[in-house]
Amino acid sequence: MKKTIITVVGQDTVGIIARVCTYLADNNINILDISQTIVSGYFNMMMVTDASAAKKSAEQIAEEMEKLGTDMGLSIRCMHEDIFNTMHRI
Repeated sequence: MKKTIITVVGQDTVGIIARVCTYLADNNINILDISQTIVSGYFNMMMVTDASAAKKSAEQIAEEMEKLGTDMGLSIRCMHEDIFNTMHRI
C-alpha cells in the first residue's frame, strides 16, 4: 500500500471537499481516513490515502493537487507517509 498524506488549508468556500475528492476518485486514489474542520472561516483538512491503484506517479499527483489548490485559492500538499512522519518526528 502506498499511503499518502494530503493536507488542504485556506479560506472556507463551497465545494472544497467535492473538488478534492473528485480528483482523488478520478485518479483511483482511495481515502483511508479523513479529518476536516473549519475555524473562524478557515478550512483545514487532512487525509490519509492509498495511491496504490493510481496510474500517475506520486510526483505528478502532488503537482496536480498543488495546482488544484492554487486554482481554488488553497494550499494543498501531498506527500508519502514516510516523508510526513519524518518531518513531524520530535
